Amino acid sequence: MSDELSRALATRGYRVTAARRVILDTLVEHGSHLTADELTELVRRRATGIGRMTVYRTLDLLCGLGLLRPVYQGTGAAHYILMEDGHHHHLICTACSRVIEFDECALGDLPARVAGRLGFRIEGHLLELYGVCAECAGS
Repeated sequence: MSDELSRALATRGYRVTAARRVILDTLVEHGSHLTADELTELVRRRATGIGRMTVYRTLDLLCGLGLLRPVYQGTGAAHYILMEDGHHHHLICTACSRVIEFDECALGDLPARVAGRLGFRIEGHLLELYGVCAECAGS
């Protein structure tokens, strides 16, 4: 996956520096839902010379290219998710901020219908459904 991200950067004319490679590898290995500070800490364990601003700039770049998205889980800090196949789906508990990922795309053909009607080219989507998880509902 980090090779795919590297290719996506290179294809769009961005250099894949050693620092970016470490950041990409760390994102892929540790999965989604890392905050910028958590990612910085993990990156610095691998390469102490990579600064916080380098991590933030790389996150901004990846978000701008649609390869990564910020998700706000009610904790104040953005958690970043990889947009591997153009879409991502979450259930977010409003009581405990727990995030449950699910794969099935409940939108069906809605994106294609809306895009066709409005002349819009959809490149991906992020679906967040808010409610109360089973654990919080039981307490």
